[in-house]
Amino acid sequence: MADVSGWDWEIGTKTMPFDAWKADFAWVEEPYVSPDGERIAAVVNIDEAQFSVCVNGQAWETVFDKAWYLRFAPDGRLCVLVSEDGEWTVAVDGETWPERYGYVWNTLFSADGAHIAVAAQQDMQYAMALDGVMWENRFLNMTHYVLSEDGRHSAGTVQVKETGEADIARFQAGCFSAALDGEAWDSVFTNVWHLALSADGSRLAAEVRRGLYDYTIAVDGRPWDRSFSSVWHPIFHPVSGVVIAPVRLDGKWTLAADGEPIWTQRFVQAWHQQVSPDGRRLGAIVSPRYGYWTLAVDGNPWRTAVNEMLIDLRFSPDGRRLAAAAKHDGRWTLLVDDRLWDLRLDQIRPPVFSPDGRLVATVVETGGRFGLAVDGRLIPGTYEALWQPVFSPDGDRVLVRGIADGIYRRQVLTTAQLLA
Repeated sequence: MADVSGWDWEIGTKTMPFDAWKADFAWVEEPYVSPDGERIAAVVNIDEAQFSVCVNGQAWETVFDKAWYLRFAPDGRLCVLVSEDGEWTVAVDGETWPERYGYVWNTLFSADGAHIAVAAQQDMQYAMALDGVMWENRFLNMTHYVLSEDGRHSAGTVQVKETGEADIARFQAGCFSAALDGEAWDSVFTNVWHLALSADGSRLAAEVRRGLYDYTIAVDGRPWDRSFSSVWHPIFHPVSGVVIAPVRLDGKWTLAADGEPIWTQRFVQAWHQQVSPDGRRLGAIVSPRYGYWTLAVDGNPWRTAVNEMLIDLRFSPDGRRLAAAAKHDGRWTLLVDDRLWDLRLDQIRPPVFSPDGRLVATVVETGGRFGLAVDGRLIPGTYEALWQPVFSPDGDRVLVRGIADGIYRRQVLTTAQLLA
């Protein structure tokens, strides 16, 4: 995430009419808010095949044939995918990349927002485009796109051999590989799925299938020595650099590192593994018994389980606490430190910890309205739209960004005000 220390953290509220924009355009699409809350933006339709972007009530001067997938980068730059005269590119704060493509999609940002990548198609060949420059090598097909944290390296699953629609033998022999910065691995596989880049972007790992029933993880093109009946999305340990992935072994799931199981406990399912920020703890979403879900830390499952779904696992910045969005008996809440919040809601967003890990907050939805919950308590006030809260670096203040009664409000509140 970009540095938030330079944001305006003065207590108070700034407002911007939003519903009023609808009188100025044929229609206004879904709004997006900058990370610092200073800008609200939306794609707007001016006339037939005339689109632009409106920011704080002012439309960009440039008009496009089509504009979609509006997003703010972590550094606050506003990006949108646009079509001009039948060609596609990326517009950043109103300025388009010089390169044009047959199509672009799936915008990715570096952690600090300084670098932007998209998947691109040109002349029915596929590659990544990073900061306006497409890979020199292009491929028959490409999926599972990733960008390194520093934004200097991009990768994707690529098809390197042609195959006919009914050519099963060629497909099983292997047509897919992975490419890092446009350079494909020498090895090919029947399938290549979710990719992971190391912190510096120099190493690439992927789920692979060799033949019909042989699954493993490949790192820099080399498969693990051991195969499994199935595997899930790998990650690189941020400190040690080992590759960690969920694997299915003898009918049950566990976690493995560099091909060897590291958890003695076995589960009906295990996935979405995550390393704590300090690198000392390893968590994952697991199913201890069929139909039930909980979190496991360093192989030890929590006692509290839910009977429908568990997603969005998050460690606190200090690595001591862990939370996830949980669905139980048809309702949503948060599972925090092995306990469920008392709240039961229509929907809930991923948990957000304060910098010191003391507080956990999130956006919730009930009856079609959105609200803010902190440490299991609903904060007074509801919104038509509400974005995730952001804590100040010292954790004493919270930035709340939402639309209420057609007006966008940027509020900075003290945590004491929220909990009063």
